[in-house]
Amino acid sequence: MLDRIAGFFRLIGQTIGRWARLFFAWAFWPFLAAHGWYQRRSWLIRLPIIAFVALFVVLYGYFFWQTQVWSNFNTAFVDQYRLSERKVAAGQELPSAEGSVAVAAKTCQRSAIVDVTADLTDFNVNQNAWISSMLLYKMGFFGIDWDHTPFLDNKASFQRGINQAVRRTSAELVDTLGRVRGTSGINNDLQSARGNLQFDEHSWYFGFNPFGPKTPTPSYYRSAIGSLRKFNTDLSACNVIFDGRADNLMQFIDRVANDLGGTSDMLAERSENHNRGWFDTRADDRFWFAYGQLYAYYAILAAAQSDFSQVVQERNLGAVWGGTMRQFQAALRVQPAIISNGREDGWIMPSHLATMGFYILRVRSNLVEIRSVLDR
Repeated sequence: MLDRIAGFFRLIGQTIGRWARLFFAWAFWPFLAAHGWYQRRSWLIRLPIIAFVALFVVLYGYFFWQTQVWSNFNTAFVDQYRLSERKVAAGQELPSAEGSVAVAAKTCQRSAIVDVTADLTDFNVNQNAWISSMLLYKMGFFGIDWDHTPFLDNKASFQRGINQAVRRTSAELVDTLGRVRGTSGINNDLQSARGNLQFDEHSWYFGFNPFGPKTPTPSYYRSAIGSLRKFNTDLSACNVIFDGRADNLMQFIDRVANDLGGTSDMLAERSENHNRGWFDTRADDRFWFAYGQLYAYYAILAAAQSDFSQVVQERNLGAVWGGTMRQFQAALRVQPAIISNGREDGWIMPSHLATMGFYILRVRSNLVEIRSVLDR
C-alpha cells in the first residue's frame, strides 16, 4: 500500500519535472541560440554587442533603482514648514521688529500654498526622477505598458497623483487666489506655472506625434517651480496679491472636494468590477494614484489653513479643519506591501481600494462640512 502511494507521488514529481524542463527549454532556447551565434562571430561584431548589452544593463539598473527608491518620501513632511508659528495670513503685511529705529522695507507673508505646491513639484522632478517620461517606462515590459503589469509602476502612479493635486491648485491660484476677481489681471508667474504644469506627463526628448525632438516633461515642471517661487518672492515684497477672502477659500475647498470625489469614483469602479484580489494588475496604479493625491492635498490644505488663518479663526473652523487633517494622516498610514483588490467581504485577499476609497470619502465629507460653514 505504501509503495503505491510513494509511486503515485513519484509519478507526480516526474511529470512536474518533465513539464518544467520543457518550459525552460522553450523560454531559454532563443538565448542559447544567440549564444551559439555569438561565439562564431569575430570581435568586430562582438564588441558592439557587448557595448549594447552593457548599456542595456546600466539603463535598466538605473530604471529599477529610480522606480524602487522614493527619495525624501515622508508623510509628515508638512511639519517642516512650522505652519503653526505663522501668525499672519498670506499676503498680509508682517509687523516690523520691536525697537527698530530705521524704517525697513514693507514685508508681507509668503503663501504656504505656493511654497508647498513648488516643493511637491520639486519632489517629483528634482529629488526623484519623473518616471512617466523615462524612455524605458515608455517602452514598457516587452511592449506591455508598465501600468498593466504588477511591478515597477507604483512610483509613477504616486507621482501622477501628486501632479493631479498640484495642477488643480495651480489653476485655483491663477483664477482666484492670486488676484482680486474683477479688479486685477492674472499674475503672469502663476499663469506660466499653470501652463507648464498642464504639460503632457509622458514626453521624452523625442516623440512620434508630432515627429521630432521635444522638450521633456521634467523641464516644463522645473520651469513651473521657478515661476511659483518668483511669485512668492514678489508676494513677500508686497508687490503682488494673495486674496485670502472666505469665498475664495470656499471655492478652493469645493474644487478639492470635487477632485477627490472623482478619485473615489475611480476606486469604486475598479473595486466593484475587477475584484480579482492580488491578480488585478491595475489595482496598484489606482491605489498609488489616490495615495499621491492625498499626500499632496494633505500638505496643500495644511498650508491653506495657514494662508487663510484669519478666515479660519473668524468662522471657528479650527476643530473641523483639525479633524480633516487627522483623516488625511490616517489615510497616509495605509501602506500595504502588495495591493489587493479582493471582495469587500473577502477573507484571504483584502480590498485595499475599498479601504482607500473609504478614507477619501471621510476626507471629502469633512471638506463639504468646511464648505457649508463658509457658505453660511
